[in-house]
Amino acid sequence: MISILKLKYTRGSGNFLMSLLLMMGAAATPAKAFDIQQVISPDGIEAWLVEDHSLPIVSVRFLFPGGAATDPVGKEGLANMVSGLLDEGAGDLDSLAFQTRLADQSISLSFDATLDFFGGRMKTLTSNRDEAFNLLRLAVTRPRFDSQPIERIQAQVLAGIAASANDPNRIAQKTFREAVFGDHPYSRSMKGTPEAIQMITEADLRGFVDRRLARSDLIIGVVGDVTAAELGPLLDATFGGLPERAEPFTIPRAEPDSEGEVIIVERNIPQSRIVFGHRGLYRDDPDYYAAIVLNHLLGGGSFTSWLYNEVREKRGLAYSVLSYLLPLQNGALWMGHAGTENVAVSKSVELIREQWARAQESAISQEELDGAKANLIGSFGLRFDNTMAIAGTLVAVQFRDLGIDFLNRRNNLIEAVTLEDVQRIARKILDPTALTVVVVGNPEGLLATTVIANGG
Repeated sequence: MISILKLKYTRGSGNFLMSLLLMMGAAATPAKAFDIQQVISPDGIEAWLVEDHSLPIVSVRFLFPGGAATDPVGKEGLANMVSGLLDEGAGDLDSLAFQTRLADQSISLSFDATLDFFGGRMKTLTSNRDEAFNLLRLAVTRPRFDSQPIERIQAQVLAGIAASANDPNRIAQKTFREAVFGDHPYSRSMKGTPEAIQMITEADLRGFVDRRLARSDLIIGVVGDVTAAELGPLLDATFGGLPERAEPFTIPRAEPDSEGEVIIVERNIPQSRIVFGHRGLYRDDPDYYAAIVLNHLLGGGSFTSWLYNEVREKRGLAYSVLSYLLPLQNGALWMGHAGTENVAVSKSVELIREQWARAQESAISQEELDGAKANLIGSFGLRFDNTMAIAGTLVAVQFRDLGIDFLNRRNNLIEAVTLEDVQRIARKILDPTALTVVVVGNPEGLLATTVIANGG
C-alpha cells in the first residue's frame, strides 16, 4: 500500500535555503498551483512528489546526510571521488557501456558531494523512466569502481586541485575556511589534497558507499510526469537494495574564529579577491528570517543593497560585492566577497566595515525594511522554472526539517519580520571588528595581521 499526503502549494510563495543554498537560479514564470505529495512506498521509503504532466519528463533529486566533512583524515576528497565514480560503471555495465546506455536513452544522471551531504540527480523522459530508475539503482547499489575509471577520475581531481592552486577565488575561500574553522572538518577542501587523493583506494570508495548510503537517511524529491501510485514501486526497486541504516557519524559544532584578522595572500595579479565574514545563524534559529531580511539590505539585495551602493555604485571601487548567510549543519557564517583593483582594496574593506557598523547601529528605516521584504517575497517564485529546480527545493526543505507546509508559510515568516527584529539581530550578530578578511592579490595600503608570501 502506498501512503500519500497532499499539500496545496502556490508557486511564488516560499523560499528554502541558500546553500544548498546556491544551487538554483531561475527566470520568471506564471503563478501555478500544484500539490506536494508525501509518498511512502510499500517498503517504507519516503519521497516528496510534485506531479507535472505538462511535459513527458521526470526529475529526481536525492541526498544522504554526511558528506565531505566525514572524510577520514588523510583521505580528504573521498566523498568527492565517489561522486565522480558512481556513474562510471555499475552492475554488469562497465564505464563505457553505462555511459552509452545513459546517452542512448537521453538520461541525465550525476552525483555530488558537499560538506554536509552526498547526493545525486536524475532526469529522464517518461518513455525511458523505468530504464533510468534501473540505472540509478545500479549506480547506488552496485557501483563497480573499476581501476581505469578510478585512475581517470583521480587524474581529473588532481588536475582540478592544481588549477585551484592558482585561482584567486579558490585561494581566498580556502584561506578563509582555514582561518575561521581551524582544525574542524569544515576547514578542509572537499576535493582533498594531492597527497590524500593518491592514498584513496577502491576499498575506501566502497567503504564510503557502505557507510553513508542507506535507506533510513535517504531524502528524495521527485517532480514531473509520474503518479504517486507509480512512484512507490519505483522507489522500492531503486533504493530497496540499500542497507537499512548508515554508520553513525559525529561532526562537532564549529565555533568560527571572530578575531578580526586581515590575511593577505600575496599574488602578482592586477585585481584582488576579497572574502570576509564572521559567525552567523543556524537555519533553525528563530531570528533566521530577520537575518534574511537584514542581509538583503546589507549585501544580498544586488543593486539595492548598501554594500553595492556604497562600494560600487557611488565610488566604483569594486566590480562585485555582496554578502550572504551560510548556515552549515554544524557551523554558521555571515559572509561576503568582493573583487577590485589592488589600489582600491583598502578603501573597499573600510567601506565594508562601515556598512557592517551602520547596520549594527540600527540605521535601517521602515521604508527600507518594507522594500526588502517586498523584494524577497515577490522574487521567490522566480526560482521554480524547471522540474529539477523544484525537486531540489523539496529535498532542501526536507534536509532542513522545515516541514511539508513550509512553502506555504515562508512568505508569512518574511512578512512578519519587524524593524525591531532586524535591529535586534543586527546588534546581536553583526560586528565589524570581528570580520575576518582574506585578500588574495597585491593590495596597496592594507594593514594585515598575517601575510602569506607568494600564495604559500
